Amino acid sequence: MTVETTTAAGTTMVQLLTPEGERVEHPEYSLEITPGELRGLYRDMVLTRRFDAEATALQRQGELALWPSLLGQEAAQIGSGRALRDSDYVFPTYREHGVAWCRGVDPTSLLGMFRGVNHGGWDPNSNNFHLYTIVIGAQTLHATGYAMGVAMDGAEAAVVAYFGDGASSQGDVGESFTYAAVYNAPVVFFCQNNQWAISEPTERQSRVPLYQRAQGYGFPGVRVDGNDVLAVLAVTRAAADQVRTGQGPVLVEAYTYRMGAHTTSDDPTRYRTSEELKEWEAKDPILRLRRHLDREGLADEEFYTRLDEESDRMARRVREAIRTMPDPDGTAIFDHVYADGHALVDEERAHYAAYAASFEEGN
Repeated sequence: MTVETTTAAGTTMVQLLTPEGERVEHPEYSLEITPGELRGLYRDMVLTRRFDAEATALQRQGELALWPSLLGQEAAQIGSGRALRDSDYVFPTYREHGVAWCRGVDPTSLLGMFRGVNHGGWDPNSNNFHLYTIVIGAQTLHATGYAMGVAMDGAEAAVVAYFGDGASSQGDVGESFTYAAVYNAPVVFFCQNNQWAISEPTERQSRVPLYQRAQGYGFPGVRVDGNDVLAVLAVTRAAADQVRTGQGPVLVEAYTYRMGAHTTSDDPTRYRTSEELKEWEAKDPILRLRRHLDREGLADEEFYTRLDEESDRMARRVREAIRTMPDPDGTAIFDHVYADGHALVDEERAHYAAYAASFEEGN
């Protein structure tokens, strides 16, 4: 069965799994996948959502300063993350918790920066997964430069830059598109269009669908159903294969939805309706794949029970990790300002140390 799927704006997008869990075909993107791989994708999404929910709860309890939830975007992240090879290199934003999971980064490592105890918490070169980037859109420049180096070295690897619909309006993103196109850089620009750049809807950011922006820079773009993990897997795999073979950059727009707040400091009820949220909840990426597993008889209750138990164990491990995470030395922020030290920094360090000690004396 072949289905042409359109968005609210009438733009065709790639879909392999309907919201009802029915498998469909697409003329350009095919996907052969085993029952075990399907269950693996479902497990990835469930565990990623549970970790995300636990981190949100920890922030509400005062254990984290901030948390950017990925709720609703699990398929976009797991599908794209599982499409990559170990040799590929990923440049994330600050919300790619699912991609981090796929790259083998321990979930607890993601929490340190949001607790204020480190600047990232993992070695980027161990998993080819760069540290989170808070500056909106900056990572697309980093990815493009890295990809230019990959091409010059003659390596057969894809570089993937994740960013959101809001970041697509940043100058950094436009500049990275220009350089990637001119230098034929092996980079996949993966835009998660979750419909809201904090409180600004996508239609206030662009008069054309975001994936069509690639045409103006001279490289292809494709829109995929971002709540369909199978379609995202197929499209990202094809895009990565294309850039690895020297055909230049590709823009993938994953059309999805942020079901939670932009971050825990945001109140989405001030700018979007409950009706809109309910409409997208019906397209829940995890529910979609479960419907497929159930209708095809590919998973039983024992599988779901074991997964629930694994989710509970993960949640306990995350809580224990965050509550036992040691506080950093407050003077460490002065250590690497200059490679060889500086008299002014030494003076500032001493002033801060005296200030901090005054609180200890008061106790």
